[in-house]
Amino acid sequence: MKLLKPRLWVDELNHIPLKELKTVGIKGLMIDIDNTLVAWDSEEPPETSIRWMEAAKKESFNIILVSNNKPQRVHQMQAYFHCKGLASAKKPTKSGLTKALRAMKQEPGETAIIGDQIFTDVLGGNRLGIYTILVSPIKSKEFWWTSIMRNFEKHVLKNLKKFR
Repeated sequence: MKLLKPRLWVDELNHIPLKELKTVGIKGLMIDIDNTLVAWDSEEPPETSIRWMEAAKKESFNIILVSNNKPQRVHQMQAYFHCKGLASAKKPTKSGLTKALRAMKQEPGETAIIGDQIFTDVLGGNRLGIYTILVSPIKSKEFWWTSIMRNFEKHVLKNLKKFR
């Protein structure tokens, strides 16, 4: 259960305390795309995500988008957010996240991963010692596989709520 528990759990990106992350030594942010920054079925991010990314950049965080989605989707979001990106990351495997750390020139202990899924973002980050932040999904409509995994997540979240 420890590998599935995020260090921080928030309802939306705007609730992530960027200044506090810096005080605990976080310098880099790995950010999931679908249902974290952008609705799964949307071509463009909401204004709130754009403003949040601007705030993160103002705080001088080293940022990379890390997604299990296809390169086309990641490149599209890189154009909006003007940052690095890694497609087909195969989260929660260590290989994709390690590749992202190398691209950022960051160590796991100085990096946070932000995402909406326990079994990809949180599990993958915790396996490498990355500071994990779980965000509630932007939208309930999702890829069919993600919808199936959400049923398993509900059971885990019910147990984690007492620690929130």
